[in-house]
Amino acid sequence: MSYAEFMKIWQADFYRSPQLDTAGQNVWELLICDATRNLEYVATCPQKEANSTWLSAQIQLAAGEQLPDIIQIFRPQSLSLIEAAGRNLGIAVEPTRRTLALKQWLQEKQSSTTIDKPPPVPLPENLWGEQWRFATLSAFDVETAFSDRPIPILHLPESLKPLNLGLSSTTPIPGVVIYGGRQSMRLARWLHEARPVELNYVAGAPDGLVLEAGLVDRWIVATFEDAEVAAAAKLYRQRQQLSHGLHFLLVQPDDSGMTYSGFWLLQTED
Repeated sequence: MSYAEFMKIWQADFYRSPQLDTAGQNVWELLICDATRNLEYVATCPQKEANSTWLSAQIQLAAGEQLPDIIQIFRPQSLSLIEAAGRNLGIAVEPTRRTLALKQWLQEKQSSTTIDKPPPVPLPENLWGEQWRFATLSAFDVETAFSDRPIPILHLPESLKPLNLGLSSTTPIPGVVIYGGRQSMRLARWLHEARPVELNYVAGAPDGLVLEAGLVDRWIVATFEDAEVAAAAKLYRQRQQLSHGLHFLLVQPDDSGMTYSGFWLLQTED
């Protein structure tokens, strides 16, 4: 059993509620839960008290004797205040879109989980690789082929491993391979910092691949008008639907298959 399985991880949101208090003033609501929702904690305060000091006190109340190791946040507007509270208490704060239990709870409360996102922007030109292609790996290969190889950057979360999602070992997992040439390691490090979430085919004029990253970032990875590439892109999207949204991004210097710079296992949010 890994150390991560012993960690106490919370998901939290702090937002201005659509409800007003009895004096007609805005109210801020704090929600805290764990991944199983065995813990659910709710607190509200007037807008003038919505600060890191109040949050620190509420986190301590929710925690009792054992503070969490990590608090996960999906809403950008919540991040700075909860980060400040985390610093006060010595708790790491992790920005991530994958706060599934919290988002389900918010939906049950009919609170919005929608985040405004900027339009996608091109990847920095100095990072772009030499070429790219669509690819497919079996679920078995995703589980085993990369875990034992010396890949500098490897993002293979337990929660996204195919067997943990109930996929058979023969299920095709679609992905995108970027051949980075001399830029390969630089691109992989940049992607690591950007924190990839999902890589989507977007039909248009031209068609494109858009990388969702961080909490709200969106990057244009490639554009294309070629009919064969568009057909491959549609197959990539169809396979995502059959793999529970699971897909991958692989960066390597060339097509020799000898060395890899970075591998990310990703999943569509919806």
